[in-house]
Amino acid sequence: MNSTPVASGDVATYERDGVVCLRQVFPPGWIDFLRDAVDVAMADPGPYAEEYAKPGGGRFFGDLELAGRHEAFMRFAMESPAAEIAGRVMQSHRINFFYDQLLVKEPGANERTPWHQDQPYWAVAGRQVCSIWLPLDPVTRETCVEYVAGSHAWPEFSPYHFADGTPYEGTGLSQLPDIEAERERHRIVSFAMEPGDCLVFQAMIVHGAPPNHSSNRRRALATRWTGDDARYCVRPGKVGIPTEDPGLNHGDLMDCERFPLVWSR
Repeated sequence: MNSTPVASGDVATYERDGVVCLRQVFPPGWIDFLRDAVDVAMADPGPYAEEYAKPGGGRFFGDLELAGRHEAFMRFAMESPAAEIAGRVMQSHRINFFYDQLLVKEPGANERTPWHQDQPYWAVAGRQVCSIWLPLDPVTRETCVEYVAGSHAWPEFSPYHFADGTPYEGTGLSQLPDIEAERERHRIVSFAMEPGDCLVFQAMIVHGAPPNHSSNRRRALATRWTGDDARYCVRPGKVGIPTEDPGLNHGDLMDCERFPLVWSR
């Protein structure tokens, strides 16, 4: 039984554009639950937490792999509608939790999240790999993540360090085109959203995010999910995620303690 409202049109949009906005698929209880969890996490940052903002602007905070340290984030991954949403949008029969990432842009945060693809940063191969971006505050189009529609069909480009733009070493991948300099050549989509809405986007889509020039916080949790065709991938060169060896071999299913199977049909 389909207990989560994902329509055939949502699946078609995801397959065409690489991103789909789903409206009011997370109950208010989960939003309140995560707001409390975010307060705890920001007061106790992990080893990979970063402060992206330069002095003089609003805070831009990020942290990785919170579910491994905070029970609340693991509970969200295992019990919330997220895994089923990922499965139904990707038309997968099984869904593993990959990792989570918290991104908080306070009012006045002037830093842009650079254009990039996610999957080249990750030790995973396959097309059934996605993220669910869940805002905990109202989001305008001007502060929402932006996506180059259809770019999930592009080849892989080199991951790079956001701080200085230097590419990861040894990947053998070419540099991403300068999307910001050629915006008019692409169909760039973004969405006005309310808490309870989410974005589901394919891991190869090119995306970035503007500064937060609004008067509101922009707290968002991104959870990452893998489906039927996903396999652990030992890539050449540097890899960002996972931050520790999960004990898998190249080509293995993503089934392990670090990447638990959460949902199946």
